[in-house]
Amino acid sequence: MKKINCIIVDDEPLALALVESYVNKTPFLALKGKCLSAFEAMQLVNSEKIDLIFLDIQMPDMTGLDFGRSLSPNTKIIFTTAFKDYAFEGFKVDAIDYLLKPFNYTEFLKSANKAAERLGAHAHEDKKEPAYSHNFIFVKSEYRQLKINLDEVYYFEGLKDYIKIWLTSQSKPVLTLMSLKTLEQELPEDRFMRVHRSFIVALDKISVVERSQIIINNERITVAEQYKEKFHAFIEKKSLS
Repeated sequence: MKKINCIIVDDEPLALALVESYVNKTPFLALKGKCLSAFEAMQLVNSEKIDLIFLDIQMPDMTGLDFGRSLSPNTKIIFTTAFKDYAFEGFKVDAIDYLLKPFNYTEFLKSANKAAERLGAHAHEDKKEPAYSHNFIFVKSEYRQLKINLDEVYYFEGLKDYIKIWLTSQSKPVLTLMSLKTLEQELPEDRFMRVHRSFIVALDKISVVERSQIIINNERITVAEQYKEKFHAFIEKKSLS
């Protein structure tokens, strides 16, 4: 079984330390970070491939439930809380399990094993079944799952915590809480390419390539240095002269 990348989110340092000790002695878990708030966790989720989050519910600023609703379905949740009244809401967010504080290692391991059953065979596989069906994907936007037709996409623009999806069918972009790194793994490589830290473009929507810039729908997007080799190889392959 490949290791499951996980993070711990809890505003209580002692609770954070306890769960850390449990994770560290569980062979199939790999701890990628500890966070005292949901906002800290957002940064980690957007920069790392996180499979599982041990997530406290009652936290200031943003609750674990609200944060859980914003996550990609690929990131699984085990809620940890001192308040059993949240259990029903926790399962509505499609949590794998619910640990009521104080819990011991045996209880923790039982929940972790549930996560392993759900994720173990699939976590970090290089070739996984994509979340698209050739022509569309679903993204979460304003508590709804929106169908995005890939044929209509100009490009994806990454912001700090969100992605803007620019479409041919509407003037305003669709906003979704997701990282470009996560999205890139789900898109068909023959149709979309990462050309910048903040941009994934639809290759068939490129109208002009000018030096190190792409023009799509009258917008100029710079091809960053680290992506130039792959992009230029694509252009050369398609060039007739």
